[in-house]
Amino acid sequence: MSEFAIQTPRLTLRTWRDADLMPFNAMCRDPEVMAHLGPLQTLDETRTIITRQQALQTERGHCFWALERKDDGAFLGFCGLKIAPPGIAGLEGAFEIGWRLRRDAWGLGYAREAAEASLIWGFANLPDDRIIAITTPANVRSWGLMERLGMKRRYDLDFAHPALAADDPLSPHITYEMLR
Repeated sequence: MSEFAIQTPRLTLRTWRDADLMPFNAMCRDPEVMAHLGPLQTLDETRTIITRQQALQTERGHCFWALERKDDGAFLGFCGLKIAPPGIAGLEGAFEIGWRLRRDAWGLGYAREAAEASLIWGFANLPDDRIIAITTPANVRSWGLMERLGMKRRYDLDFAHPALAADDPLSPHITYEMLR
């Protein structure tokens, strides 16, 4: 797979590497990072996520890219674009922006910097006129960033996540949207 990269002043959004596995797994085992995302992940589950993102990059030319800080090469998490989960009315085929950063990278503007770059790339390279973002209502940090990015809440597109049981506290999801 050829190396893909988007550069920002402080960050590189890039294809995933084998060396990302351990720092990503540490992040996926952090209860605060995963509080609104689901259960803590095993090494094999983390490896599966990376493999899936690598396949998406190869097949579609985009994914939730690995996020690296330029000044020291530290792996910070991911940010990027993928197709929204299937089976959700109103979101079928939509491009979804998403991010997940390790806890010590929170509050430093990295997520916003990476998300802005992803949105710019998406509107320049993808055929749709909208990009959506989803999260749980309790994930105030995430939907707050969606609002700071200029995304608009779409109450009519809120949904119960089809991969979760109806009584799972992470099942209710809210939707934000940005138009080209």
